Amino acid sequence: MTPSRRDLFKVAGIAGGGAVLLPRTAVADTADAGTAGQGTAGQGTAGAGTAGPAVSPWDQVPGILARIVPPSFPDRTFDITAYGARPDNTTDCTPAFRQAIAACNAAGGGTVLVPGTGRFRTGPIHLLSDVRLHVAAGGTIRFRSDAASYLPAVYTRWQGIECYNYSPFIYARNQVNIALTGTGTIDGNAAAGPWFGFDGRRDPDWQRLQAMAVDGVPVAQRQFGDGHYLKPNMIQLYGCANILIEDLDLRNPAMWTVHPVLSRNITVRRIKIYSRGAMVDGVDPESCADVLIENCSFDTGDDGTVIKSGRDTDGRRVGVPSENIVIRGNKYYGRWGAITVGSEMSGGVRNVFAENNQIFPGSSYKSFYALYLKTNDRRGGVVDGVHVRGLTGGPCDRGGFYVDMNYSLTGPGHGPIVHPVIRNITVEHLDVADSPFAVKLSGSPASRIKNVTIADSTFTAIDTPAPQISNADGVQLRNVRINGVLYGTPPQGTRYEAEHATISQGTVESDHAGHSGTGFVNYDNLIGSYVEFTVTAASAGTATLAFRFANGTTANRPMDIAVNGSAVAAGKAFNGTGAWTTWQTTTVSAQLDAGPNTVRATATTAGGGPNLDYLEVTA
Repeated sequence: MTPSRRDLFKVAGIAGGGAVLLPRTAVADTADAGTAGQGTAGQGTAGAGTAGPAVSPWDQVPGILARIVPPSFPDRTFDITAYGARPDNTTDCTPAFRQAIAACNAAGGGTVLVPGTGRFRTGPIHLLSDVRLHVAAGGTIRFRSDAASYLPAVYTRWQGIECYNYSPFIYARNQVNIALTGTGTIDGNAAAGPWFGFDGRRDPDWQRLQAMAVDGVPVAQRQFGDGHYLKPNMIQLYGCANILIEDLDLRNPAMWTVHPVLSRNITVRRIKIYSRGAMVDGVDPESCADVLIENCSFDTGDDGTVIKSGRDTDGRRVGVPSENIVIRGNKYYGRWGAITVGSEMSGGVRNVFAENNQIFPGSSYKSFYALYLKTNDRRGGVVDGVHVRGLTGGPCDRGGFYVDMNYSLTGPGHGPIVHPVIRNITVEHLDVADSPFAVKLSGSPASRIKNVTIADSTFTAIDTPAPQISNADGVQLRNVRINGVLYGTPPQGTRYEAEHATISQGTVESDHAGHSGTGFVNYDNLIGSYVEFTVTAASAGTATLAFRFANGTTANRPMDIAVNGSAVAAGKAFNGTGAWTTWQTTTVSAQLDAGPNTVRATATTAGGGPNLDYLEVTA
């Protein structure tokens, strides 16, 4: 077998000398023994379980965010038209991109500019250190449709297994300080090429690649590309550090859209992804550390945001987890899982934090699942610490929250049975409307799911309401309401009805169904209208402030959240909920003093705030 990687792997080829070392974190490959029998769900908790830590896992998030710093670039611009590029959708701009990127790198860094006019047709673009590729508004990078343009083959990871294959459309390996920015468009143009025809012909190559990994064939001998049928990713940044991808409209990939691999310090923000076809995920960080994915839009034909870390034998050989990942403020319109872990997770996944994300019916798809963890008895690896709060919306065509340890075993006979581990999952304020089921935890007898807490969550219009839990220990339900029925213990927080708070420039109304108490507050449509609650805390410390609201418009109605006169969340999003009778919850963490505190939610735009039902405070 090929030996495991060193405990530290080097990101080489860095301009200016030096090296970046990304630590390898050891993660156990085998499951600890579970208790025989299966967990139950209903009025109370399920399974015995082990008590979790007293501190909140969310206390780690500020430290993670402090390490995620986008790269900056010198004030130098290299316009691709100066190197022969033409925006006529005919000229092959591949040499122009290559020359502009090389000149920018040689000069010590800067911006390679794609002007805001027309379509620039190109083959693969290979980024170098200290280069920002900026696509101005109105400009489009449009990729060639012939497979030969994406040769020679490059070192890549294909569905979690290392090999040589067609170059991704945008690619970098072992580079630092790289960015893709601008409000223009990057169009993979995949449907015009052969790529989706590969889907029906790839199986022999895919079987062969899996067998090579099991047999320990060196990666250099795993040669695919020309004459084979493994299609390329759209954007793959391999073994890189200090990455920024922002504002772009990314469309029509052949395979996974944004795929950082074995990389760290990654910021992905405000991008829009549109994809159709098979295997066209949105953002797939794989074996990456310190990642922020925020305020993006995913109209995808496959999973939206999906965390991976290698597949089966090869994933365990590389042995690098994905960890310290923050996913917040995103909108999901696509298919399969909105927020997903797996199924390629053999290197391990830990410390994933997702908050205040929304699910909407898309233009042609609906999400299958809101939160989806998937693996099987060949993956191995450990998923330890996935924490989700404020995931709202729907419909979800197949289910709300699903942990599936019996996911499809593809490639029969390739690789030994190695049981994965899933443990320490917390879900708060998961509010899903219209789905076949609310919660399904499907462990395996040899590797039981452990320590799952679902709290303060609401599911409506659910076909099969009772939670479905098998081969799981330590499952706790707290204040989970499914079709109006309470599952688990009653709410632990303290609820403060908005109609009893101090109101400035707003009125108490009760004409929209679904509110709590006797009514809700309808903010006046102007900047500065507010609702202020007086909250009493038994002792000083961190608390979760959960605001229940409805916003029947499609426009965000942001509010500043302040505690005791100090801002804790400026411009907090209160996005559209679909109807004034559709209530959702968004959360903020804040420090409270012992005794009375003021919590004020102030509208920041001329549209005023949303309809505000209540504030629930949980210490």
